[in-house]
Amino acid sequence: MDPECSQLLPALCAVLADPRQPMVDDTCLEKLLDWFKTITEAGSSLLLLQENPCLVELLCHVLKPQDLSSRVLSFSLRLTGVFAAQEDCFQYLQQGELLPRLFGEAGPLGGAAWTAPTVRSGWIQGLRSLAQHPSALHFLADCGAVDTIFSLQGDSSLFVASAAGQLLVHILSLSMRGPAEGPPSLQADDWPPCAQKIVGHIEESLRSTAIPQITQALNVLTTTFSHCHDPWTQVLWVQLHPLVAALLQKDPVPAAHSLVDLLLSVARSPALSSSSCGLWETLAQTLSHLSPTQAGLLALGTLKLQDCPQALRAQAFAVLLQPLACVLQATAQGPGPSGLLDSTAADSVTADMLLPSKAACVGLLCQTLAHLELLLPLPQRPCPWPQAPLLGAAVTLLQLCRGSGSPASDAGRQLCALLLGCVRVQRAALDFLGTLSQETGPPELVTQVFAVLLEYLRSPDSSPTVLKKAFQATFRWLLSSPRTPGCSDLDSHTLLFLRELLPVLQKRLCSPCWEVRDSGLEFLTQMTRRWGGQAGFRHALLASEVPRLTEQLLRDPESYVRASAVTAMGQLSSQGLCVPPAGPEHPGSQQSLLGELLHILSTDSEGFPRRAVMQVFTQWLRDSHADVVGDTEQFVAGVLQVAGQDLDWEVRAQGLELALVFLEQTLGPPRSHCPYAVTPPVAAPTGPLTQALQSLCRVRLFEFAFRALFDCDRPVAQKSCDLLLLLRAKTASSSSLQEPRSSPDVASVEAALQRWRAGDQAQPLGDLEPEVVLAVLRSMDLEGLRGALAESSDHMEKSPQSLLQDMLATVGILGENEADCY
Repeated sequence: MDPECSQLLPALCAVLADPRQPMVDDTCLEKLLDWFKTITEAGSSLLLLQENPCLVELLCHVLKPQDLSSRVLSFSLRLTGVFAAQEDCFQYLQQGELLPRLFGEAGPLGGAAWTAPTVRSGWIQGLRSLAQHPSALHFLADCGAVDTIFSLQGDSSLFVASAAGQLLVHILSLSMRGPAEGPPSLQADDWPPCAQKIVGHIEESLRSTAIPQITQALNVLTTTFSHCHDPWTQVLWVQLHPLVAALLQKDPVPAAHSLVDLLLSVARSPALSSSSCGLWETLAQTLSHLSPTQAGLLALGTLKLQDCPQALRAQAFAVLLQPLACVLQATAQGPGPSGLLDSTAADSVTADMLLPSKAACVGLLCQTLAHLELLLPLPQRPCPWPQAPLLGAAVTLLQLCRGSGSPASDAGRQLCALLLGCVRVQRAALDFLGTLSQETGPPELVTQVFAVLLEYLRSPDSSPTVLKKAFQATFRWLLSSPRTPGCSDLDSHTLLFLRELLPVLQKRLCSPCWEVRDSGLEFLTQMTRRWGGQAGFRHALLASEVPRLTEQLLRDPESYVRASAVTAMGQLSSQGLCVPPAGPEHPGSQQSLLGELLHILSTDSEGFPRRAVMQVFTQWLRDSHADVVGDTEQFVAGVLQVAGQDLDWEVRAQGLELALVFLEQTLGPPRSHCPYAVTPPVAAPTGPLTQALQSLCRVRLFEFAFRALFDCDRPVAQKSCDLLLLLRAKTASSSSLQEPRSSPDVASVEAALQRWRAGDQAQPLGDLEPEVVLAVLRSMDLEGLRGALAESSDHMEKSPQSLLQDMLATVGILGENEADCY
């Protein structure tokens, strides 16, 4: 510990032990505890206590009957655990009877402070820290702490209850590490007393009729098998397996979710041989005993297992598919669909699973669709994959939610009534339908997919979130549309669908709901980016009113829509698919899209549209857009001038991205030089380099970058620093462009930059010459500045000494000027 901190520590301990002093906030106590953890991890805890006796005095003082803050008491318990984690320090504290008085019955356990969850949590965390060696195990057994931990598993505070369960697992694992001379016996009867006590408690809880106790035992076992992978865990499972399996004989199965978590953690444990400990049989029994809602997660987890037997995989997949199979049965005109559910299944199965209530029906269907969506991209997914029945089920669900399905039974009609207008199922089904586009399907089913998507996009009843997901699913299915061999254009069926879709998109772009307009613009941008160069798409789009409506949305009252319109128009313009916009502020004349976007960048009151403009301009410069290549320097200069004055740091940062693109286009991309090459890097010709630097000076790129270098927003300054370092590296080999640092021009620029750094950026740099810029760049410590920018803003105030000073200043121990308040 630093001498300065050692001098401050006694005063701080006195403050913490004095209940009359103002309360120190939790953040400072957490930082103080972290500091002590760092010290003890690097050195001796015993030496720390011997050199700073005020710490022991603090721990002793909190035991006195007084009105001490529960937060300080909790902190003291946790601090004691940090010190006692080292065995010699544990023995030192044990000799003074400090540990039994803090963690035994004579301590907070028997006082009024125990009613505070903070104290109970601190007691558990303190024990968790000190339980690192055999001496701690004897202490836990002697002071009765294990029994207290058992009771805290049912604590009213979920944080305390969870921490108690995790502490039990830690103690069990510690007790099973065995003495130094060898591992513990694999015979459960020979296990250490502490381990036997914990296992006995788990057995007793599993036999209990109280669901909370069963849940606590299952949660402890789940954590054990998830974190402990030693051979003794297999002995533990073999011993407890009959009690776990007995839970399946109860109706209903108690603590089903916790049971599923346990079985999956056991199945994933590398220490257990699933075939030799009866796990596969237990999984199969559990799948057949749990309700469909409870079994879904277990079925998905089982299908993700690497070495799962094929019969169990088939059973799990059948469980996962059963709700959708029942939907198909309820709406089918003939026998049930093969491959999902046996055709002899009766309507009672459907009713039992889906028809008790709307909440149960919707919850089960959404869970099933989400699980299948997660399963589809995995390599462990079942093969063959029932793509056609799943497509049919997704389409059927969407039809039922719209009221356009065809129920074939009373159960089907009841199902239709439950799902009519259900937004949750619509969203889940559309997500699943979009995921199914990764696979092919029968042409007639694909036709139904596009039909139901178009139906949802057309419907006035579709909510904005449902429409957004319908647009997303439509784009994914358009991406998967078949292509004519040797031709990248859309096939005739897709083009026909597109001609039906574009009038719907026109309507949505005129929606009174801004979320709908925004979703439509995002969909248009995606389509244009993907098919903007294909003749069929271009012809269909230009024959519609979509480009004109998109241009009008540049002046939408909602800023999100304006930003999406900017992005869409930028993409349309890049593909030559937009008409020249007519601005209302310029009656009787037409202005270019470039002028319109510059006007948005200069005048829009919201940041989102301005950011979108900068992204479009950067992409245009990168792609050599027609409106840019005519006079690139004028374009870059105008954009940088406007962006440099913007109050939004993201706009300024995007301006630096545009400047970087222009710099690389002007000077060439970065050259990588192998450090092991025999020949040195070739110096750039002076003539072209001079011309390139003069171009950068004309667009005032250097003034923009230097101003950004001293930006109050760190990301902007970091980006500017990187850009200038790149520029300096690219010009480092040019010796003929050097100007003496004593030049008046160089001195003038450096003086101006000093004023800028101090916050006075009113004076511009004026016209710069390449030699002056390079001289200034070579004189600047850009590497040091980049290192300073990489540090956190409070790195100077995060020292332990500063923390102690702040805590003391809070109670007036230090003078006002002695604290680094941050």
